[in-house]
Amino acid sequence: MSPVSIPFNRPSLIGDELKHVQEAIERGQLSGDGYFTKACNAQLVQMTEAKAALLTHSCTAALEMAAILCDLQPDDEVIMPSFTFVSTANAVALRGAVPVFVDIRPETLNIDPDQVKQAVTDKTKAIFAVHYAGFPADMDALAQIARSHDLLLVEDAAQALGSTYKGRPAGSLGDMAAFSFHETKNIISGEGGALTIMRPDLIERAEIIREKGTNRSLFLRGQVDKYTWVDIGSSFLPGELVAAFLNGQLEQADAIKTQRLALYDRYRAAFSDLAATGRVQLPLEPEGTTGNGHMFYFLMRDLEDRQAFITHMRDAGIIAPFHYVPLHSAPAGLKHARFHGNRLPVTDDITARLVRLPLFYELNSAIDAVISEVQRYFTEQR
Repeated sequence: MSPVSIPFNRPSLIGDELKHVQEAIERGQLSGDGYFTKACNAQLVQMTEAKAALLTHSCTAALEMAAILCDLQPDDEVIMPSFTFVSTANAVALRGAVPVFVDIRPETLNIDPDQVKQAVTDKTKAIFAVHYAGFPADMDALAQIARSHDLLLVEDAAQALGSTYKGRPAGSLGDMAAFSFHETKNIISGEGGALTIMRPDLIERAEIIREKGTNRSLFLRGQVDKYTWVDIGSSFLPGELVAAFLNGQLEQADAIKTQRLALYDRYRAAFSDLAATGRVQLPLEPEGTTGNGHMFYFLMRDLEDRQAFITHMRDAGIIAPFHYVPLHSAPAGLKHARFHGNRLPVTDDITARLVRLPLFYELNSAIDAVISEVQRYFTEQR
């Protein structure tokens, strides 16, 4: 096996990240909700067209805030895909509620609204829709289901900052949305996240939950003469150093998106022949959506083909990993959740065949080596 020469991901400095970190130190406030936190919140409102944005220390934290705002009680149910990261389900399980997994569409790998509609019961409280690979789910169909059953609709938009659905930005498509700035995402702060809110009646409570259940934000704005414990909550704020770094990245959001989309398009063009012959399935760009270049994946023939491809790439020094172990088959999923129907055949099939290629801001000309090695694998397999 060759040493790793091309990793799956590599974080990059794009603009004034370090300058802003230095400035945060000089401003004398390193705890949360300082100058750079407020700047990031404003940038996110502009990017997502949400009514409010609140920076958090992770997307996990944003999802946990969303679960509290959904007022989940023990035995309530939340419908979501099993094809997602554990944080989506953990946020629900931590409230004593039950994640209900439904299948995904084979073309988009996003939650199937038809399955969601069938899974609604009198215990259902919300729908959590994951925007896989940065492409938004079918939010109009999901919103119609949510309205007809008086459910909250939450976007797990961890991968989707900068993507759009029918001309509307991710983060403005449901009642709330959770974003990630983990170092594997397009825009990063190492760890970090945000909750965007479209319903004005949820904003004040979201601020309270984020501030450990206190009305501190109201106090700082002069709306109350002292602050105290008024609700449940936790310490969901990031520190100012994280926010300062993120601010430098958000300032370069357009450049980052342009670069990643160029790399994504380069992959798609290089492998169009493989897709045309049916050797692999490339990502489908759903009609009416625009992606953000977050991820490029293949669907291989079967698990054996996928594992052979990963080994081939690793032996060449290129990391090309698979993705989620479906939550409905995970030990905690079996304990804390249930799934709708007898099985989730699309999810089981997709998770056995999916593989991702390196895609990060500074991949640049190294993408040629990745493409060459991919093509060599398929040539040798003929």
